[in-house]
Amino acid sequence: MNLLRRLPWSTLALLAVLLFVQGQLWIGDSGKPYTMKLQLELDKQSALNEQARLRNDQLAAEVRDLREGLEMVEERARWELGMVKPNEILVQVARPR
Repeated sequence: MNLLRRLPWSTLALLAVLLFVQGQLWIGDSGKPYTMKLQLELDKQSALNEQARLRNDQLAAEVRDLREGLEMVEERARWELGMVKPNEILVQVARPR
């Protein structure tokens, strides 16, 4: 208590402000725990964005292939729609049950 009486009031005020600021930094609403929570959310969203970016790249490559070459169109038409060329015979083999 003797030490506190010897310190000027300005020093005590600065110490009080310092303690208040440190308290807000460590336990306040926008302090360290909140910042860490936001960083985790940012990391999760970045991972989701990277997955979406990879998927978009795949789709862009597929669109590019469809625009540039008819081979992809023909392959899709044959596989998904069962289409055949003129003078071509399609043979479907059914698996026994």
